[in-house]
Amino acid sequence: MPAKPKLATCPICGKPTVAEHRPFCSARCRQVDLGRWLKGDYVIPGPPLAEEDEEKS
Repeated sequence: MPAKPKLATCPICGKPTVAEHRPFCSARCRQVDLGRWLKGDYVIPGPPLAEEDEEKS
């Protein structure tokens, strides 16, 4: 008997996803995720910046 495929869940609250808001379950969870990116809670790792690059920022 084949195993049932797992349903995707919202990365914010864990509820099942909705096609309209994928990969989230609602507009609220989508906005929470965007807010986390804008606040800097999520980062994409990269090479360290040189000291002179940091001074220009």
